Amino acid sequence: MILSFIIYIIYTGSVSPYDLITGVIVAVIVGLLAGEIVVKDPGKALDPKRLAYLVKYTFWYFFVAEVKAHADVIKRALSPKMPLNPAIVRVPYYVETDYAMTTIANSITNTPGTVVVDIDPDRKIFYVHWIDAKTSDPGEARKMISLEFEENAKKIFD
Repeated sequence: MILSFIIYIIYTGSVSPYDLITGVIVAVIVGLLAGEIVVKDPGKALDPKRLAYLVKYTFWYFFVAEVKAHADVIKRALSPKMPLNPAIVRVPYYVETDYAMTTIANSITNTPGTVVVDIDPDRKIFYVHWIDAKTSDPGEARKMISLEFEENAKKIFD
C-alpha cells in the first residue's frame, strides 16, 4: 500500500490535501485488491534490505547497463563496417520467483541489443535475440547477458 501511495503522489506531482487523501484511498483499494496476488510473503515486502537493493538496481540499470548498451548500439549504427553477428541464444536462469524471472526478462528486453523472444519456464531458459552474439554457449551467454540482472533480481525477490 505504501508503494502504491508513493507512486500515486509521484504520478500526480502534487501533495495537496486532496491528492494526499485520494492517494491514500487509491493505495488502500489497490492494496486490498492486489495484495495477495502480488505479495506472497508480506514480511519480505517491506524488508529495508530488499528495498535498498531495488533502489540500487534501478539506478545501476538506468545509469550503467542502459548507457553502455545504448552506446554499443549507437556505435554499431554509425559504423557500418562494424561486424554484426545476430543470433538467438539460450540463456539459463536460476531464480525461483516469477517476479525475479520477469524482472530479468524485462531487463534483457529493455536493454538495447538484446530481446527475450521466448521463455521455457520448465527448463528455466530464456531464448534471447542478441545483436552481436559473442558465444553460443548458454553458460557464457548468461554471464555476458543476464548474470548481473539475475544477481540483483535474486536479492530483491528470492
